[in-house]
Amino acid sequence: MSAAKILIAEDNPEGAELIEAYLSTTDYVIQIAHDGDDTLKKVQSFRPDLILLDVMMPKISGFEVCKRLRANGETKGVIILMITALDQHHDIDRAVEVGTNDFLTKPINKTELLLRIKAALASSQFADPLDQTLAYVEGVQSAA
Repeated sequence: MSAAKILIAEDNPEGAELIEAYLSTTDYVIQIAHDGDDTLKKVQSFRPDLILLDVMMPKISGFEVCKRLRANGETKGVIILMITALDQHHDIDRAVEVGTNDFLTKPINKTELLLRIKAALASSQFADPLDQTLAYVEGVQSAA
């Protein structure tokens, strides 16, 4: 099985570098997008298995990027973990409404990031959404 491909969509260069450094101990194939428009373009060319998607980005917000990816038949199954400094419940609700698989709050904890990615990728092997959710929850609980 080939290494999973992860797209880091983060407009802050330091934030993108930090996430990339956290992932440097893994065998994931990484690309970085710097705004919402760049993210949509790189999804088409790179075909990531998982996107770490910042909510607050220039040109197109992470919410809108997620919504567009979910509306596209070719990209609706990509795993999306939204990253946000926002901690208001309505922001979390909005992320769920547009189709995120999960979300992480800034500042990002390395262990939590790696755990969530691993659990999300492991659960993606199941076709049934309920089985995916159960596998994800089990993966998070067993690693904690």
